[in-house]
Amino acid sequence: MTKIKVVTDSSVQMTPEEIKQYDVTVIPLSIMIDNTVYVDGVTIQRDEFVEKMNNSNSLPTTSQPAIGTMVDKFNELTADGSSVLGIFMAESLSGTVNSARQAAEMADGDVTVVDSEFTDRAMSFQVIEAAKLAEQGASMATILDTVKQVEANTTLRMAVVDLTNIVKGGRLSKAAGMIGSLLNIKVTLSMENGKLEILKKGRGMKTIRAFKDEVIQTMSQLPDVKGVGVSYVGIPEDAQAMGEEIRQALPGVEVLVRTTTPVVATHAGQGAFAILYYEG
Repeated sequence: MTKIKVVTDSSVQMTPEEIKQYDVTVIPLSIMIDNTVYVDGVTIQRDEFVEKMNNSNSLPTTSQPAIGTMVDKFNELTADGSSVLGIFMAESLSGTVNSARQAAEMADGDVTVVDSEFTDRAMSFQVIEAAKLAEQGASMATILDTVKQVEANTTLRMAVVDLTNIVKGGRLSKAAGMIGSLLNIKVTLSMENGKLEILKKGRGMKTIRAFKDEVIQTMSQLPDVKGVGVSYVGIPEDAQAMGEEIRQALPGVEVLVRTTTPVVATHAGQGAFAILYYEG
């Protein structure tokens, strides 16, 4: 049976312990802040990124790994005859998955690339399940079927309290941004078919609190939630409190609370958070 190795990009929300436990290879993105280039997770960590982002003169930019870097990594991983399954963040958020597709065509070994249609903890659900099955010796077809099922049963809900970054980054129209800055509008979003869609707009933080309560209430009524993530930008105390609320509503379900990835933080901005979960 051919060994299958799982690869993803650094927008994934996994702890260092999970990455080691599941033997996942993470290819880092690059981040530029005020003309200085950092390597995500290597030369800059997430909390440090948020601090630098909030103090930067211009919106940081992220860039996908070079195709050549991906080819080299794929060749390294397949040199022993293994196959590679690459699970990458949604195409609407980054060109990483397209770079991976091109690299797969150029690589010497067998490489399969999947668009997760998500990022952050929502993507990690697919990566972890794929890695578990790979360890058990499952076929590529079986793993791909499971990944697709996990994707279909995953929900991402996000709240943005300051529209400045998301408008600058082109994820919302400038008109929406002007409305937000003038009227203190807060926006809640979902990830649908790989794209961010606005759920609601409202004034003030009461909109955000109602959103959070609604998501937790919805989760509490689901029969088989397998895992939950709370990812945030610069609000550790609020996020930890949210995590505790979710643990009380869903006893026994693992809830991971962590600073989000730079690619998400750049667009979502200070104060944003996401609740991400998947059902069995």
